[in-house]
Amino acid sequence: MCGIIGYIGDQPVVPVLIEGLRRLEYRGYDSAGVAVVNGHGLEIRRSAGKLINLENVIAATPLSGNYGLGHTRWATHGRPTEENAHPHRDCKDRIVVVHNGIIENYLELKRDLQSRGHKFVTETDTEVIAHLVEQEWKDDGLDGAVMRAMHRLRGLFAIVLISADDPEKIVAVRNGPPVVVGFGDGEWFVASDIPAILQHTRDVAFLGDQEIAIVTRAGVKFTDLDGQVIEKKSQRVTWDPIQAEKAGFKHFMLKEIFEQPTAVRETVLGRVSQETGLVFLDEMKLTDDDFRAVNKVQLLACGTSWHAALVGKFLLEQLAGIPTEVDYGSEYRYRSPIADDKTLTVVITQSGETADTLAALREAKSKGARSVAICNVVGSMATREADGTLYTHAGPEIGVASTKAFTCQLVALHILALYLGQVRGTLSEDIRRKHIADLLRLPSILEQVLKTSKQIDDIAGRFYNRTDFLYLGRGINYPIALEGALKLKEISYIHAEGYPAGEMKHGPIALIDEKMPVVAIATADHVYEKMLGNIQEVKARGGSIIAITTAGDDTVWRMLNGDTDSIISLPAVTAELTPVAISIPLQLLSYHIAVRRGCDVDQPRNLAKSVTVE
Repeated sequence: MCGIIGYIGDQPVVPVLIEGLRRLEYRGYDSAGVAVVNGHGLEIRRSAGKLINLENVIAATPLSGNYGLGHTRWATHGRPTEENAHPHRDCKDRIVVVHNGIIENYLELKRDLQSRGHKFVTETDTEVIAHLVEQEWKDDGLDGAVMRAMHRLRGLFAIVLISADDPEKIVAVRNGPPVVVGFGDGEWFVASDIPAILQHTRDVAFLGDQEIAIVTRAGVKFTDLDGQVIEKKSQRVTWDPIQAEKAGFKHFMLKEIFEQPTAVRETVLGRVSQETGLVFLDEMKLTDDDFRAVNKVQLLACGTSWHAALVGKFLLEQLAGIPTEVDYGSEYRYRSPIADDKTLTVVITQSGETADTLAALREAKSKGARSVAICNVVGSMATREADGTLYTHAGPEIGVASTKAFTCQLVALHILALYLGQVRGTLSEDIRRKHIADLLRLPSILEQVLKTSKQIDDIAGRFYNRTDFLYLGRGINYPIALEGALKLKEISYIHAEGYPAGEMKHGPIALIDEKMPVVAIATADHVYEKMLGNIQEVKARGGSIIAITTAGDDTVWRMLNGDTDSIISLPAVTAELTPVAISIPLQLLSYHIAVRRGCDVDQPRNLAKSVTVE
């Protein structure tokens, strides 16, 4: 995944591009570059490394213009060097392209173009696009050449181009990764994600697959790859631009951790009635009869969203009484999955653009399955292709490691389970009322949980120099052990493993010694005594415990050693909502450990916010 920004209008283009790239740097930070068209033709500035390096290059060698492109890269083909940084040029330096994705047949195209006299100067697949458009250039200009070139490209990609030979025009194409067009007052924007343009406009349109946007000063025209005009209306983004800023927090991740009470509240409100005990899902094309006909649910997701799906399995089977499978989006379509018109496929994706999850959704739909997307981004591809959407309303999440989007996914799955239990008759009105009351109380409980941040920072000070962690949980909380371990790996680069605690004796126990901290989720529930047994086993082998417990529980503390162990006490919460409450201290633990280790919390190495290519 990479960050793309394009602008045409009356503002000086370079500050617009740089600010857009700064807001997209979570999408890639191996290298960056800009290209503008001015009286001198095409001018490009590029650099390896983070955006500040590009800013220094531009300060040393300024450039200006009123339209252009910018790119921040997450390397796929070619090392992260200045030479391989985008934008890339054709032989004549008259066409430039920025690109997100992979051109699968680039070697075949490169050999063909080389045989026609084209000279390549980089290792990237992207450069092929510029030369291919050059080869296809005719009297119909940039958009005509791009359309012809697109019929020769294979892969999943988003590309944006400008040319000095067809001035005052930006051409953008989507075939997989997202492209959004922003409508300003006499100015136009193209970007790979909404935050890049939020400070300029909230009116946007999303390209669909195999669609083209031709942007000029007169406006924007949308077409298919054959030039047939597509009517497309703009949508209003409700995110406040201030939400995408750090608002005084040291990192976006910390800000987003502390936004979770509000995000959860937004996800719940308007969907439940404590007075009637009813749950409402208004963003569905599916009817209650459609939901009643379902005899199986498939939850498909990747990464952190897959952990949310594991929790969702507990909720759907317990509350709706419906058999539920969980699968990786990246594996689903490669195993001849079984689905039909009585299968409900639920895809869980923060961005709505994760390539593997979208491919899994399409595979399920091809077999006749009904579909629902749990998603955070209005208008994203998953929301357009699914039969219904349950938006999480978490707001923009800039930190690469997901926090508030994850907990809102957990809440959305709870709401979906209640809704299915309601329409299928497996939950009485009284039981629904109780769950609704618990959901409405949850934000205030999360506010209390956040007060543990200072204590958790102190705990991080004791353990940040360790090299291995083990996370244990049982029942509905074992997926949170997996998620806690993933968070630590993602942002602190410490090796960590999450396990269902009952599996500890089946291998991981061999790793436990005085050097390995074990994070044990031991809240008051029906497997509490089992977790106490696991804690005793760890202590018997000299391991250090970081215990997550329920406030007022002295039993765990009596088992621990104050010199080697730590405990984090949380307010009591109903069992079905413990995954949400427990997630926060585990996020904070990862955050504070990473900060103490000097890691780049918001932009961990080798990672991007969402993976929009396979």
